[in-house]
Amino acid sequence: MVNWFSRKGKRAEVPRLRPRSEAEPALKVDLAELTPDLLTFLGKSAYLQLTIFENLGRTLALAPTTEAKETLSRVAALSLAKHHGLTAEIRRHGEEPGAVMQPFTAAIDEYQRTTQGADWHEELLACHITAGFLDDFFVHLASGLPSDYAGRVAAVLRADSGSELLAEQVRRSIDENTLLASRLAMWGRRLVGDTMLVARSTLALSANTVSDEARIEPVFTELIAAHTRRMDALGLTA
Repeated sequence: MVNWFSRKGKRAEVPRLRPRSEAEPALKVDLAELTPDLLTFLGKSAYLQLTIFENLGRTLALAPTTEAKETLSRVAALSLAKHHGLTAEIRRHGEEPGAVMQPFTAAIDEYQRTTQGADWHEELLACHITAGFLDDFFVHLASGLPSDYAGRVAAVLRADSGSELLAEQVRRSIDENTLLASRLAMWGRRLVGDTMLVARSTLALSANTVSDEARIEPVFTELIAAHTRRMDALGLTA
């Protein structure tokens, strides 16, 4: 079994999936045993949503048309609403969001830097791919939160993220310039590797590396399958 995450300083290897014609039905993975404590979950997921909002704001500023700017403004508002929903849960627990998010800012800021695109098209795809992957991951992970928080937090994360609005913008860009497709497909593969690392760092792991890897593998296989479907919908190869 490939150890995806133990090589420090190297980019994550994206696992190869079987051809979709041979794939088994998507696994329904229970992540409850890997869920971190409540404030770690809320602090990290809230700061990631804030980072997604910042990325959307930067992409909006670079948008080539007024129509694209208006669309991105709607998506950014949805992301900010998720951030506010998560920070409300932090306050419900009696803590201040800034203090709870602070321990995770350096690592997430570095992730933001490495996933920043070279132009508007790459920024747009990054917003779509990273937000989709992280929402999928944290929704699954929320099942292990205390019962009085799990339902509300999952509802926040499942809320509309505007993913189809972003996908339509990506498809329109590729229709206008078909040469973008190969470059964006390569960019998507890099994005998912970095995003897997950020997701993995949230898991509450044991000291048994072999056992942990065996438990993590089906989790990320499912998430990669969802990523592949997301790329397929754009007409790009994952």
